[in-house]
Amino acid sequence: MNAVLVVNADLGPLHRVTIQHAIRMLCRRVAEIHEAEPDQVIGVFPMPRVVRLVRYVVTRWRFTGGPAWSRAGVLRRDGRCCGYCGGPADTVDHILPRSRGGRNTWRNTTAACYACNQRKGDRTPAEAGMPLSREAPVPSWAALAGR
Repeated sequence: MNAVLVVNADLGPLHRVTIQHAIRMLCRRVAEIHEAEPDQVIGVFPMPRVVRLVRYVVTRWRFTGGPAWSRAGVLRRDGRCCGYCGGPADTVDHILPRSRGGRNTWRNTTAACYACNQRKGDRTPAEAGMPLSREAPVPSWAALAGR
């Protein structure tokens, strides 16, 4: 066993740490053993499987609006499918072009094939006569991790 699960004071899972890190947490008394390996010890401590934090840690990052924008995230969100023609996508297109103030945001980008991206150029989809086949939503953490 090479990793120890760290749970919050309310028993919600947080992350995994090495056994050495878990023992340091026990020595500093920021955590206590919640579950241990039977008949195995490290010094004076039983071999931990799960350690529970003594004080509750607020995890605001879990409740934010979603993950930060990234090129890889846009391609994953759209299933590497072009938002204009439906073919395989390998680039990211800005719906409102960057030259006109468009930003790198979830709602302003879509996956696009190279041909559609070049054809659209520095225009909006309406100006280029290339309507989007689907809306560009803001994905959740689960949606990006689940594909």
